[in-house]
Amino acid sequence: LHVDRQVIGCSDHDGEQAYNLDGEEMWFADFIKREGVEPQPPFIDHITYVDGTYQGAEANQHVCKSNLDVSRTAMKDFKIED
Repeated sequence: LHVDRQVIGCSDHDGEQAYNLDGEEMWFADFIKREGVEPQPPFIDHITYVDGTYQGAEANQHVCKSNLDVSRTAMKDFKIED
């Protein structure tokens, strides 16, 4: 049994997208260098992600930040309970 995870997150100033398999990071988007990174060690059969994976990660960041704005607008009148 393998655990395959995709992580997508964002804030006003930062973002993250990564793919993990069995707790090992297989790919992540480097939004500073504007490229996908495959940090796999050289002694394993290398898994390569399809062309366009990084561009998809950029699109996901736009959606995430838009959703963040919508959530903030929707929650602005909720009072914090002590």
